[in-house]
This record gives sequence, structure tokens and C-alpha cells, in this order.
Amino acid sequence: MRNAFGNTFRIALAGESHSPLMSVEINGVPEGVPLSPGDFAEDIDRRRPGRKGTTARTERDIPEIVRGVEDGLTTGTTLKLLFRNENTDPSAYRQFTDIPRPGHADWVRRIKYGADSLTSGGGMFSGRMTLPLVAAGVVAKKIIAPIQVNARLTEVGGLSLAGDEGDNAALEALLSEVAAEGDSVGGVVECVCCGVPAGLGEPFFYPMEAAISQMIFSIPGIRGIEFGDGFGASRMRGSQHNDPLTDIAGHTSRNGAGGINGGITNGNPVIFRAAVKPTSSIARPQTTVNLATGRPEELIIKGRHDVCFALRVPVVVESAAAIVLCDALLSCQKSL
Repeated sequence: MRNAFGNTFRIALAGESHSPLMSVEINGVPEGVPLSPGDFAEDIDRRRPGRKGTTARTERDIPEIVRGVEDGLTTGTTLKLLFRNENTDPSAYRQFTDIPRPGHADWVRRIKYGADSLTSGGGMFSGRMTLPLVAAGVVAKKIIAPIQVNARLTEVGGLSLAGDEGDNAALEALLSEVAAEGDSVGGVVECVCCGVPAGLGEPFFYPMEAAISQMIFSIPGIRGIEFGDGFGASRMRGSQHNDPLTDIAGHTSRNGAGGINGGITNGNPVIFRAAVKPTSSIARPQTTVNLATGRPEELIIKGRHDVCFALRVPVVVESAAAIVLCDALLSCQKSL
């Protein structure tokens, strides 16, 4: 499998959701960046389950820096981080070897990698793999400072969230209702990147929208992405969608383009939204096919699953965007 991204700031993931270890290797990290295990705690906690609507699986998720840091500073060589999976239960997934779960990658994984490739859980396709991605995002955020990347959940199951979703009583009621039905819901995450300089990206085969989209679609469960006015632009007139310039620095009176023109950042905030699907593993009975017999079969999925895994996605989207911006910035500096 090719599990790498980036040109100058390049990350590579390894491991699976129920394997003993997961890791991320990062090339292109400048020398002298302060880095310690404690730097990862805040973002890892934001991704961690435990709140209402998320899985009961708990892991310590303590990063081990095994290469690329000495005396608290990056050395400029390959940075490697390890995470140990401790609360695993591979036996719960053996039934899916011949009985693919609707909405999961079980079927396509078998076609591409063979019948023996489904070892446990979602493997490399699991949302668990976003943990090392978030860790790489922590490093990227340090490098791109003072650029700020912030993402928040703006919608769950069609319910708009005005502020902090954790204090939204309507959200709590929705999650309880969906859980009681044995079902799941998705959501929408909005990401705003402030302080991004103009000039990042390429006009054709590596436009900034494409680079961001590639990383965002690497997050399991993403179903769509839009920048600025997004799909709403198709229902607008040019006079409504265009962004009038207000000064010679390129600032505009609105930001319908989402901070990008012609694939290149224009100096305004980069704004995009990502659609997150409902969790595929639900308690309600579903119909699938037994690949050993060729016959339809009812499937009831047991185990520990999120009612709405979108609740944990904002920090992952943030990390993905920071990685793209870091790669673009370092690539630009390298070419000078």
C-alpha cells in the first residue's frame, strides 16, 4: 500500500487499527523545532473518544518519539512517532472475512489485496489511523506558525450547531435518539486557515484545492468538500460570487473563493467544509452477502462504535490542512 503524502514535508503511515503498533514517519522537518511528547496531548485529547455519541474503546495514545529529536529539538532528520494499540479485540472482526460489512472497505480490500488481508477491524482503512495523522499535524502546526488552522463541527445529522457542539442540548437529544434506534449520523466540519500567505499552490496539477482535497479525502468517511461559497456558487450570479479587492495586499470584501484563485492562495483566509458520512457500523440488522456461500445474509454488527464519529473529526481535518500548508510552505522556500 502507498500510504504517503507530500513533496517536501512528507508523511508516511504504517500499522493498522488492531495491530500492536501504528507509526508515522515525517521527512522534511526543519532542524531546531522544539518538540516533546507533551506537545501532542491537546490535539490527541480532542480526537479521543469518551463523550456521548463516540466509541467506548479507550487507548492511552501516548506518542513515543523514537527518531529525529535530541534534547527536545528536531534534528532535521526523519522524525518517527510510535503509538501502541493496547485495547484491541481482533476476534470481534473474524466474521467479516467472508461477510463484508455494508459501507466498509471489506469488499474492495478483499478484491485488491486478497481474502487474507482482512486481519482485524478496519485495518489501514480504519478511523484509528487518524491518530498518527493528528500527530503529524501537531508537528506541521509548529512549523507553519503563526498561521492558525481551526476547524469546528457546524452540523450533525442535519442539525445546525451555532456554537460549541458540546453544550448543545438539541445535539444531545439527537444522539440519544439515534443511539436508541441502533443507527448513526454524519456531520459537516468547517475549517478556517488564517495568516496563509499569497502564492502557495500551482495552477494546474497541484492547485491548493486539490492538495487539500487529497488529504481531506484520506480521512476515512469523508464524502465531500467545498471551498468558500462551494456548491452555493452554482446558484449565484457573478456579481454575488466575485470577491472585490479592497487594497493592494489582495484583501477582499468577501471570500467566496475560500482564499484561493486559480489554485493559488490569495492571502485571504482559506476556508473549506468537509462532509462526514454516518458511521457504517450500526447495531441495526443489515443485509449483505456471504462470500463463502454466495447467498444473502443478515448481519448484526457488535462491538464498540461511534454513533457520530464526526464529533471527533474537526482536529483531524485541522491536522490534514496544516500538513498540506506545511508542505506548500516548505516547498516554496526550497524553490527560492
